[in-house]
Amino acid sequence: QVQLVESGGGLVQPGGSLRLSCVGSGFTWDYYGIGWFRQAPGKEREGVSCISYSGIYPVMSGSVKGRFTMSRDNAKTTVYLQMDSLKPEDTAVYYCARLRRDKFCTLSDPDYDYWGQGTQVTVSS
Repeated sequence: QVQLVESGGGLVQPGGSLRLSCVGSGFTWDYYGIGWFRQAPGKEREGVSCISYSGIYPVMSGSVKGRFTMSRDNAKTTVYLQMDSLKPEDTAVYYCARLRRDKFCTLSDPDYDYWGQGTQVTVSS
Protein backbone atom coordinates (compact mmCIF):
# COMPACT_ATOMS: atom_id res chain seq x y z
CA GLN A 1 0.00 0.00 0.00
CA VAL A 2 1.22 3.48 -0.83
CA GLN A 3 2.57 5.27 2.22
CA LEU A 4 4.17 8.64 2.76
CA VAL A 5 5.47 9.38 6.25
CA GLU A 6 6.69 12.82 7.28
CA SER A 7 9.02 13.56 10.16
CA GLY A 8 11.23 16.34 11.44
CA GLY A 9 8.67 18.87 12.59
CA GLY A 10 8.81 20.58 15.94
CA LEU A 11 9.16 23.87 17.75
CA VAL A 12 11.82 26.30 16.57
CA GLN A 13 12.58 29.94 17.24
CA PRO A 14 12.24 32.57 14.52
CA GLY A 15 15.33 32.55 12.35
CA GLY A 16 15.99 28.92 13.08
CA SER A 17 16.06 25.89 10.82
CA LEU A 18 14.37 22.54 10.47
CA ARG A 19 14.69 19.72 7.98
CA LEU A 20 11.59 17.73 7.18
CA SER A 21 11.78 14.23 5.74
CA CYS A 22 9.21 12.25 3.77
CA VAL A 23 9.75 8.54 3.28
CA GLY A 24 7.75 6.79 0.58
CA SER A 25 6.94 3.12 0.24
CA GLY A 26 4.53 0.83 -1.59
CA PHE A 27 5.11 2.26 -5.06
CA THR A 28 7.77 2.59 -7.71
CA TRP A 29 9.61 5.54 -6.26
CA ASP A 30 11.43 6.79 -9.34
CA TYR A 31 8.22 7.18 -11.36
CA TYR A 32 6.83 9.96 -9.18
CA GLY A 33 7.40 13.51 -8.20
CA ILE A 34 6.75 14.54 -4.60
CA GLY A 35 5.36 17.79 -3.27
CA TRP A 36 5.24 19.58 0.07
CA PHE A 37 2.12 21.42 1.21
CA ARG A 38 1.23 23.22 4.39
CA GLN A 39 -1.91 24.32 6.17
CA ALA A 40 -2.09 26.89 8.93
CA PRO A 41 -5.17 27.30 11.16
CA GLY A 42 -7.90 29.21 9.37
CA LYS A 43 -6.11 29.17 6.05
CA GLU A 44 -6.31 27.18 2.85
CA ARG A 45 -3.77 24.48 2.24
CA GLU A 46 -1.01 25.88 0.07
CA GLY A 47 1.63 24.30 -2.07
CA VAL A 48 5.19 24.82 -0.88
CA SER A 49 7.38 22.90 -3.29
CA CYS A 50 7.56 20.01 -5.71
CA ILE A 51 10.43 17.93 -7.00
CA SER A 52 10.38 15.57 -9.95
CA TYR A 53 11.83 12.10 -9.69
CA SER A 54 14.96 13.37 -11.42
CA GLY A 55 15.43 16.10 -8.83
CA ILE A 56 16.49 18.55 -11.54
CA TYR A 57 13.49 20.88 -11.68
CA PRO A 58 12.23 21.74 -8.20
CA VAL A 59 9.34 24.17 -7.97
CA MET A 60 9.09 26.52 -4.99
CA SER A 61 6.36 28.89 -3.91
CA GLY A 62 7.22 32.56 -3.86
CA SER A 63 6.72 32.78 -0.11
CA VAL A 64 9.51 30.32 0.65
CA LYS A 65 11.84 30.72 -2.30
CA GLY A 66 15.31 31.59 -1.07
CA ARG A 67 14.64 30.15 2.39
CA PHE A 68 13.52 26.57 1.73
CA THR A 69 15.25 23.94 -0.36
CA MET A 70 13.82 20.63 -1.54
CA SER A 71 15.88 17.60 -2.44
CA ARG A 72 15.50 13.85 -2.75
CA ASP A 73 17.59 10.80 -2.07
CA ASN A 74 16.20 8.13 -4.33
CA ALA A 75 18.32 5.38 -2.78
CA LYS A 76 16.49 6.07 0.49
CA THR A 77 13.10 6.78 -1.17
CA THR A 78 13.14 10.01 0.80
CA VAL A 79 12.54 13.67 0.01
CA TYR A 80 13.64 16.52 2.22
CA LEU A 81 12.53 20.07 2.85
CA GLN A 82 15.31 22.14 4.35
CA MET A 83 13.75 25.18 6.00
CA ASP A 84 16.00 28.07 6.97
CA SER A 85 15.29 31.56 8.28
CA LEU A 86 11.97 30.38 9.63
CA LYS A 87 9.29 32.92 10.37
CA PRO A 88 6.20 32.68 12.58
CA GLU A 89 4.03 32.69 9.45
CA ASP A 90 5.66 29.40 8.45
CA THR A 91 3.81 27.74 11.33
CA ALA A 92 1.59 25.03 9.87
CA VAL A 93 1.08 21.33 9.46
CA TYR A 94 3.33 20.23 6.63
CA TYR A 95 2.30 17.39 4.34
CA CYS A 96 4.12 15.53 1.63
CA ALA A 97 2.16 14.13 -1.29
CA ARG A 98 2.70 12.03 -4.39
CA LEU A 99 2.34 13.78 -7.73
CA ARG A 100 0.13 11.94 -10.19
CA ARG A 101 2.25 10.01 -12.62
CA ASP A 102 1.24 11.89 -15.77
CA LYS A 103 1.92 15.32 -14.28
CA PHE A 104 4.83 17.68 -14.30
CA CYS A 105 5.54 19.42 -11.02
CA THR A 106 2.75 21.71 -9.84
CA LEU A 107 1.60 23.18 -6.54
CA SER A 108 -2.05 22.31 -7.15
CA ASP A 109 -3.73 19.91 -4.71
CA PRO A 110 -5.78 17.94 -7.30
CA ASP A 111 -2.59 16.92 -9.07
CA TYR A 112 -1.57 14.77 -6.09
CA ASP A 113 -3.10 11.41 -5.24
CA TYR A 114 -1.60 10.19 -1.94
CA TRP A 115 -0.86 12.23 1.14
CA GLY A 116 1.11 11.75 4.32
CA GLN A 117 -0.26 12.33 7.79
CA GLY A 118 1.47 15.65 8.29
CA THR A 119 4.05 16.97 10.71
CA GLN A 120 3.61 20.09 12.83
CA VAL A 121 6.03 22.97 12.46
CA THR A 122 5.73 25.74 15.02
CA VAL A 123 7.90 28.85 14.78
CA SER A 124 7.67 30.84 17.98
CA SER A 125 9.81 32.45 20.63
